[in-house]
Amino acid sequence: MQTEKENMLAGQLYDASDPEIQADQAACHEWLARYNATLAMPATQRHALLSERLGGAGKGAVIRPPFHCDYGYNIHLGDGVFLNFNCVILDVVEVTIGARTQIGAGVQILTADHPRDPRERASGLEFSRPVRIGSNVWIGSGALILPGVDIGDDALVGAGSVVTRNVAAGATVAGNPARSIPTSRSES
Repeated sequence: MQTEKENMLAGQLYDASDPEIQADQAACHEWLARYNATLAMPATQRHALLSERLGGAGKGAVIRPPFHCDYGYNIHLGDGVFLNFNCVILDVVEVTIGARTQIGAGVQILTADHPRDPRERASGLEFSRPVRIGSNVWIGSGALILPGVDIGDDALVGAGSVVTRNVAAGATVAGNPARSIPTSRSES
């Protein structure tokens, strides 16, 4: 028999009110209070705090406060990753962001999901699906990345886009829902 936390991390239905899960969230909230008070600190000191809570914080990874997440330990940032102000990562399961990816202000990356069947949803159980963002990706301000989405290396996501499906490496997507758009990478 798995614990609720084990169910959560496996992407299975779980009860978010479980005491172990609530304790993890409380610890993250305490860390967020400390982290979000660091705006005036040098990036190196903020990076040390990121390394304290996140599952991985590559060399030179930056998250500009304020920042919000559920647990922190499910977030893995590659070298040189940059997240601008007011980003939200609901990291119920793993969120991986590849090296040199740049994420604009107010982006939300969501792994948390809920059953579609109303009776099952009424039970209060939740589940989640991981999000993987490749290397050298650019995500414009205000974009929403929904549960289970993979974004390939070198992709571009337009500001305000709602990404509901996987994005191929090198593709440019924009809109609600985000759709592939032709673009010339050699524009000056």
